[in-house]
Amino acid sequence: METTSTTLKWGFLLMMKYPEIQRNVQKEIETVIGSAEPQMIHRKQMPYTDAVIHEIQRFANLVPTNVPHQTTQDVTLKGFFLPKGTHIIPSLTSVLRDDKYFKKPDDFYPQHFLDSDGNFVKNEAFLPFSAGKRSCAGENLAKMELFLFFTKLLQNFTFKAPSGAKLDLTAEVGFTLRPQEHDICAIPHY
Repeated sequence: METTSTTLKWGFLLMMKYPEIQRNVQKEIETVIGSAEPQMIHRKQMPYTDAVIHEIQRFANLVPTNVPHQTTQDVTLKGFFLPKGTHIIPSLTSVLRDDKYFKKPDDFYPQHFLDSDGNFVKNEAFLPFSAGKRSCAGENLAKMELFLFFTKLLQNFTFKAPSGAKLDLTAEVGFTLRPQEHDICAIPHY
């Protein structure tokens, strides 16, 4: 739950920072869902919103060093021998900010997950939940929660910064990277 709520905090901050992206998400919500309750079946019909949520996760890079793992057998990785039992700490930042996979790795850019026709595209370097057998057990639940909460909140509110507020995207460092505290104005959106 902590990573889902932190991702949503990043999402609100980024929507305040980039109001044109927020408006585009709201337009897609109005077109696809209208005033009905968001459901998971809507996600495939909403490529822009899906791309924005993916980009929030990529940009936020919540758990940059992942969690420690241990090799289960002898492995050679990029010329380095790692004997069975070696403790490793993967760097998710190295893939989430890789310029070979992301055109603007240091920018918030939802087009990382859209093709030229506006269709959602997967990106093999999108690994906010890690990969393999040891990836996050809550990945499917988190994806569902993020879509439903984010969509429902943007369906009902426009998020703005208070007048004169400066929006700083520098993360607070901890086990997870959290956005700095900001005041948020949630304006009802009907």
